Amino acid sequence: MEHCEVVVIGLGAMGAATTYQLAKAGVDVVGIDRFHPPHTFGSSHGDTRITRLSVGEGAQYVPIVKRAQQIWRDLEAQSGESLFEQSGLLALTSSPDFDPEDKTDFTLRTIGLAKTYGIEHEVLDAEQIRQRFPQFANVHDDAIGYFEPGGGFVRPERCIEVQLRLAVQHGATLHTGETVTQISSDEQGVTVTTDLRTVKARKLVFSAGNWAGGLLGEPFGRLLSVYRQRLFWFELEDGSGLEGASPTFILTHGRGDDKINYGFPAQPGEGSLKIATAQYHTLSQPDLLDRTVSAVEELEMYQQQVQGRIAGVTNKVLKSAVCAYTVTPDRHFIIDQHPTLKHILVVSACSGHGFKHSAALGEAFAQWCTRGISDLDLSSFTLERFEGKNL
Repeated sequence: MEHCEVVVIGLGAMGAATTYQLAKAGVDVVGIDRFHPPHTFGSSHGDTRITRLSVGEGAQYVPIVKRAQQIWRDLEAQSGESLFEQSGLLALTSSPDFDPEDKTDFTLRTIGLAKTYGIEHEVLDAEQIRQRFPQFANVHDDAIGYFEPGGGFVRPERCIEVQLRLAVQHGATLHTGETVTQISSDEQGVTVTTDLRTVKARKLVFSAGNWAGGLLGEPFGRLLSVYRQRLFWFELEDGSGLEGASPTFILTHGRGDDKINYGFPAQPGEGSLKIATAQYHTLSQPDLLDRTVSAVEELEMYQQQVQGRIAGVTNKVLKSAVCAYTVTPDRHFIIDQHPTLKHILVVSACSGHGFKHSAALGEAFAQWCTRGISDLDLSSFTLERFEGKNL
């Protein structure tokens, strides 16, 4: 039997940040993960993750990502590691049916938020896009672009490793390679049982992502869905000029999830460009997830998302990977206390866009543990929004 003030289950994006912030605040914290983070079995890997201040998913995220970017810089200063690279972020819509009055268009939403919050940006027309970013030379004449010079990407594995290392230096205890089998609570606190030990704590932060539905019971089993996602690194063409000269990007080329892709700068020495999509139609189970990408999937990705849209790459995939998103019905986070188990904060349904916010959310969750409230306004993410809905 072990005793601590706070136990954190799941040490990916949210869990690593929370454990670090708690340990830094002098809290006796124990972190548990069934694997050995950073690892490739959840949602927090893939070399690069987008970050931007104008978050087209919603205004409620802007203060969070702003604070997160400050923390990434602080973590870089402490660790000497490069975590956040401001390559610039280009969001663009180039679609045969583009409607400049469409309030749902991701690029237009992003522009609107940037104007509202005074975020430094440029709005680009088709010719400006072609001149500045020749990989998008084939955009439609009515294409529109948003460029945020302060945007870019973070390195997820490195961010997790740094925060866990610093957490241990501040006194955290990590139990990795252990599977949680039971969670219970009473007036005094929570009890977490793994296949190797039992831990009693005053509070629990649950951030186990893909495995949340199975461990937490209702309503989480009903609200959370796991979707397999694929990442592709396409070989650069000779003389593409993309290495060291391409931004992080989000390209909308039609209506619907399957008409949006995103990618990252071509990293020096790698000879490839990472491009991916998100899909929300085929459900998966985390323990049964197919973690390989087939040749058929590689060809489909090239033909449907790359060919004729992104210049400078071949159809050859040098590397591929699979991750999984834990998604809510409205694709926004769940950050709330468990409705029936006491002393448990559930923070684990990031719906595919959580990493950019994780550093700040970890700080907020640590504040919840120590004083019952956070500096950030997280009221948009409660379970209450789902009540009375037939989901």
